[in-house]
Amino acid sequence: MNPPSLTLGFSPCPNDTFMFYPLVHGLVDTAGLTFRERLEDVETLNRLALAGELDVTKVSYHALGHIREQYALLRSGSALGRGCGPLLVAREVIDPADLRGRRIAVPGQYTTALLLLRLIDPRLENFIVMPFNEIMDAVLTGQADAGLVIHESRFTYQDLGLHRLVDLGEWWEGETGLPIPLGGIVARRSLGAETIAVIERALRAGVAYARSHPAEAAGYIREHAQEISDEVCAAHIGLYVNDFSTELGEEGERAIAELLCRAENSGIIPHSDRNLFS
Repeated sequence: MNPPSLTLGFSPCPNDTFMFYPLVHGLVDTAGLTFRERLEDVETLNRLALAGELDVTKVSYHALGHIREQYALLRSGSALGRGCGPLLVAREVIDPADLRGRRIAVPGQYTTALLLLRLIDPRLENFIVMPFNEIMDAVLTGQADAGLVIHESRFTYQDLGLHRLVDLGEWWEGETGLPIPLGGIVARRSLGAETIAVIERALRAGVAYARSHPAEAAGYIREHAQEISDEVCAAHIGLYVNDFSTELGEEGERAIAELLCRAENSGIIPHSDRNLFS
């Protein structure tokens, strides 16, 4: 029997296309596995995983808290680090406490960005969910009083005259001393431990290959990031692809466990005793 062809979900953001380029183009050993890529924004991927529609996919760590019974976390491919957290921005500098009851544009119900904001201030609740690339315009036009920006928007918000109110990653690091876990790669548990192990080895090899051959993926990245400048693409990759992307390690695993524990204790995600990785 031929090895299965697996659905593989990730975002068109430069860090994901950079990391997955070797895997989807057969540049590393996959033990015969093939992957059918599906590129979607992170909240769409979260919802597809919640519906169990993808074999392997990038998800927000917030979403992971809801799918631990169905999906196992892989130790490679994560977006996790320091100085890379979401930002809460507004047209004017205001006290974040004054946003209680006011409209805040957020990039998705299951994003880690929203989870962090709820942990910072549980009394914030008037959220408007929209695609991440529409948030800054919503703030500028007054559709929202503030916005939670992620991805390349954290590099460009100042160009539009917006002001940073809170750096959620800075808050997290100050609270915990740990890197901030934003998104990770999961595989459907029903694939079986042997296949999941093959996927994890191939992904780790792919991330290592991408980091040691950084120019090779340029065309693929540009194909999916047509509205982003080369400079912003490079900054995006430099910020979100790091040693934690190759291997979470003990510190990365502690950061994820701490985030999920806080989310459980706050009633944001259900409690689970399931091992994240198996």
